[in-house]
Amino acid sequence: MNASRSDQIFAALETFRIELPSWGFANTGTRFGKFIQAAAATSTEEKFSDAGQVHLVTGVCPTVALHVLWDCPDGVQSTDDIKCFASRYGVAPGSINPNLFQDQEYKYGSFGNPDEAVRKRAMRHTIDSIEIARRLNSRDISFWFADGSNYPGTANIRQRKHWFTDALKEAHEQLSPDQRMLVEYKPFEPAFYHTDIADWGMALLLSRAAGPQAKVLVDTGHHYASQNIEQIVAWLLSEDMLGGFHFNDRRYADDDLTMGSIDPYQVFRIFNEIRFFEWENGTQADIAYMVDQSHNLKGKIEAMIQTVTMAQQLFAKAALVDAKKLAASQKKCELVQAESVLQDAFATDVRPTIQEWRDSKGLPRDPMEAFRESGYLERITKERAAKNAHNVSSYA
Repeated sequence: MNASRSDQIFAALETFRIELPSWGFANTGTRFGKFIQAAAATSTEEKFSDAGQVHLVTGVCPTVALHVLWDCPDGVQSTDDIKCFASRYGVAPGSINPNLFQDQEYKYGSFGNPDEAVRKRAMRHTIDSIEIARRLNSRDISFWFADGSNYPGTANIRQRKHWFTDALKEAHEQLSPDQRMLVEYKPFEPAFYHTDIADWGMALLLSRAAGPQAKVLVDTGHHYASQNIEQIVAWLLSEDMLGGFHFNDRRYADDDLTMGSIDPYQVFRIFNEIRFFEWENGTQADIAYMVDQSHNLKGKIEAMIQTVTMAQQLFAKAALVDAKKLAASQKKCELVQAESVLQDAFATDVRPTIQEWRDSKGLPRDPMEAFRESGYLERITKERAAKNAHNVSSYA
């Protein structure tokens, strides 16, 4: 690879950071149960420790997304402990995720619940989550709602839209000037007839209604099969409403598979759309890149390292797209030439250049090998095996 192209990759990698999810290090499962891993994290501190290992060998994961119910057992009072964990393990708190779907009160919804008392309870939790973010210097509060219905005629869809609008406006009023709300969407599951925020258009309208600090969050698994996600990204960029991503991969629905394991070209196309927008506008888009995936069978830390290195590769490939040539080919309707600009960049082996970049940062050339040789996995397996053995659950 010539020096110019290497410089392009180096420059791109200097800007690329991706946030790790705390829940990606804990035991997770499907609707049918969990397969327990002896080394899985059993506490917030252990999640920070594991995330610190991923950042140590990759150098691009300085923050950890936190789930309030799972990571802040004492609510706002948990923030002092979290600050200690962050200092101890070298990774800072990232986006704060309220839990508005797991408690029994949310059986019929949270902000869309017909019971006013439940809606008020959801708002109190939201306000607490914003305060947790404030105390931890976390900018983004990420909202995903399971609200919806399973059967026709069982919910007033228009009324629920109004409740959501009012609640998100109220939440927006609680934000500090430097905080953002990220509103996520999902077409189905666990709601199978209608979901209150089912697509990017609904999320966009609700975000705009909430206020100027609200943006849309795109989860790559939250789309119907064959949906053109990069077109959604392009529209949100055009409307200045793209706030962030939850990256994962899928084969059928919201499978939460490791990023790029099924369709790496899709993630490349998303990154290309963002970089092309930045080239056209001469500015860097303010987008939070986050991982959100469930490692039920793969080793959790190894799967996260695999994801991060794949993300770096796809971002580096997108950096090689000749935007000027692409724009010229589009203008002339030179279809083969335009598509080839993307295909040639995607086909480039960027791994040797990424290794050179890691050398320049004093990072391991092979993050996975460095982790496997560290002895960390063997140590935590011994320390956590007994605790995880008692964490068995089943479907019925």
